[in-house]
Amino acid sequence: MQVVNTDLPEVLIIAPKLFGDQRGFFLETYQLGTYVEHGITRPFVQDNLSRSAYGVLRGLHLQNPKTQGKLVSVMRGRVLDVAVDVRLGSPNFGRHVAVELSEETRRQLWVPRGFAHGFVVLSESADFFYKCDEVYSPKDEITVRWDDPAIGINWGVANPSLSARDGAAPLLAEVKNLPVYGQI
Repeated sequence: MQVVNTDLPEVLIIAPKLFGDQRGFFLETYQLGTYVEHGITRPFVQDNLSRSAYGVLRGLHLQNPKTQGKLVSVMRGRVLDVAVDVRLGSPNFGRHVAVELSEETRRQLWVPRGFAHGFVVLSESADFFYKCDEVYSPKDEITVRWDDPAIGINWGVANPSLSARDGAAPLLAEVKNLPVYGQI
């Protein structure tokens, strides 16, 4: 496994070692000790899988005060995955990392607690898998506007398909109850 640092120190790209031949492939998708060595120490308590069509954009989402860390990957297809630092007082507040994840590379992205997360599907469809270190809590969910000019994400899709909730999300500057840097 290779761990690649990003422009945001807490966000990591993880490239598992892929073993393949004409019969298929094998890779280790998770092994506790290896992830702990790279600072991913909380136990995962929930796994999720979603399937979305081309152009579907899901996000930007987070929870507070029941914050979640997410280890995300694509089982089938290709997405642009985004993590945004929304921790009040963070030196990187409002900055983001965008990484293409696909079934070809099998890369994972570690989205730490206190970061908003979203993705857009770049292939005909995509199966998106993520492990969470806190259970989903609807009452703690926060949505940030996907096209907030202050964040400046280039999603690479002209007219994404959004849920009503994502389409009506507030700008980051208008969001209340954001997590606080150093207190998560």
